[in-house]
Amino acid sequence: MRFGLSFLPDSTPETKSPAAYYDEVLALSRYGDQAGLDYVKMTEHYLHPYGGYCPSPLTFLTAVAAQTTDIRLITGCVLPVFHHPVQLASYITMVDAISHGRLEIGFARAYLPHEFHAFDVPMDGSRARFEAVIAAVARMLKEEGVDEQTPYFTLRNATVLPRPTQQDGPPLWIAAVQSPESFRRIAELGHGLLITPTGRELDNSMVELYRKTYAEHHPDSAPRVMASLPLVVAETDQEARAIADPHLNRYLEVWSSALDPWDETVSKDYHQYTGLAASIRTLTAKDLRANGSAIVGSPEHVAEQIGRFQERMNVDGLLWQADFGDFGGAAALRSTELFVEKVRPQFPGAAR
Repeated sequence: MRFGLSFLPDSTPETKSPAAYYDEVLALSRYGDQAGLDYVKMTEHYLHPYGGYCPSPLTFLTAVAAQTTDIRLITGCVLPVFHHPVQLASYITMVDAISHGRLEIGFARAYLPHEFHAFDVPMDGSRARFEAVIAAVARMLKEEGVDEQTPYFTLRNATVLPRPTQQDGPPLWIAAVQSPESFRRIAELGHGLLITPTGRELDNSMVELYRKTYAEHHPDSAPRVMASLPLVVAETDQEARAIADPHLNRYLEVWSSALDPWDETVSKDYHQYTGLAASIRTLTAKDLRANGSAIVGSPEHVAEQIGRFQERMNVDGLLWQADFGDFGGAAALRSTELFVEKVRPQFPGAAR
């Protein structure tokens, strides 16, 4: 199993300055590289404390690349519906070169109504636009002289520069949350799957659907699944809960605030999202810990929780969200150190 770090900032200038936030996550990234962790992941969001400190994960990962040597870099995720594919593919190959071929690309459909409004992109029809951009990017990472005619953009003899550093281009991943259509389609396209538990009871049926569909369409290769979860490790369970719970509750508060427009928003491309905010508002830190959506405890208890999660979800990697609810600084670094020193050794073969 692979282990790494996953970042999704939920800070504001009142709670943490941007400079302080980036100092903290870059320090964690450097430590992760030195400690032999496999990945650093950063997401893309706009105009809200939920993710708004990182409108450009590729820019952040460029900074990580300049300060590390071995750890792989993954977007988790970029939002292709808000980008032209030539721009996105060119930025990807640039970071792939700067990192000497350590980049992997995660895509997500975007699901926050305020972001669609900001970019004047309709939510209805966004699934088709999402797939069109990814298909074009994937072609330009492998081919030269690409031609594409879509309702959203036109490419004529497009050859992005620089060319990818990795022979077949950076590996591609796609995030999915709750739609069976999304899990099935990711498998049909042959991409890796990124998941983040939503705080409800863990359900492995969608991951199994992905694996089954992948095997049917790509029998000569293996499916890939990685999950991102909040993590706090302390010397005792009581200490870990005392550290984690205020930050988990703030994370839920910020996340539900970003989801508020779904109280009234309806979209044919997002059938199950209307009312999502109301569901998230009912959750507490205790719920996240109880259902396995956050891993909190002593090293021994954390190892047990990881084992149970793996038995249920059967993932290839776990990426630890170490910046939730303004958690960070020395406390987040100490938690990560305890994971590396006392938890990871209980999973043979996990060290890079």
